[in-house]
Amino acid sequence: MEQGRARTEASRTATGVPARATPGVHGGHHGRDEPARGEHVHGERPYPVPAPARRMPTRYSVRGQVLDALRKALLSGELVPGEVYSGPALGERFGVSATPVREAMQQLVLEGAVEVVPNRGFRVTRRSARDLAELAEVRALLEVPVVLRLARTVPEARWAELVPVAEAASAAAATGDRALYAEADRAFHRALLGLAGNHQLTVVAEELHRRAQWPAAHGPAFGCADLVADAAEHLELLDALVAGDLGAVEALVTGHFTGAV
Repeated sequence: MEQGRARTEASRTATGVPARATPGVHGGHHGRDEPARGEHVHGERPYPVPAPARRMPTRYSVRGQVLDALRKALLSGELVPGEVYSGPALGERFGVSATPVREAMQQLVLEGAVEVVPNRGFRVTRRSARDLAELAEVRALLEVPVVLRLARTVPEARWAELVPVAEAASAAAATGDRALYAEADRAFHRALLGLAGNHQLTVVAEELHRRAQWPAAHGPAFGCADLVADAAEHLELLDALVAGDLGAVEALVTGHFTGAV
């Protein structure tokens, strides 16, 4: 048998046919003698080794950074309600192309912060006092019953978990940075409603909350003291929840929406 195999190999060599072709090594479609990337080399396993995973494109991160910057500019009043801003102009301002700006603006359209102006750009939405009052009413209709139910069912020890979140909001308020406080405020409400175990509830409530945070066109200029007072209500609410005082809980949650900053 060995002699027959040797004759077969010799015959292939004589006719120009490779004695034995191993996929991925010196043969196939590479057309070169040196091993291709990931091929079997020097006694390694006789099959290709997967190449290292490539890093994902950074466009999403750029879009996210631009979105954060736009949100801060909106909350600070740097982008003025009623004014129209073009994608290229904002891109130059942030040092990026117009594409991630437009992508971020489309998200802000969904959030009700801006509206599309064909062939011009995006107009910052004018929010009237009535708009904000209506949002406060909807938030109260959604969240007050949930918080009251939590007050009846959540063990007292669980409320201690929210104290650091409330304190973080108070620290953010003390800086006077409206954008920073807005994020911390949402974090507290998200943690509070998260105790209900309803993911859809937290998603819908946060969207309403974010919409309510966009400033009105001619609304009051909230200062550091206003932010601090708003943040203090979080800690007052936790005290009422620990005490099981349902009347105080309802009054605090409803009043918090009415005077939200």
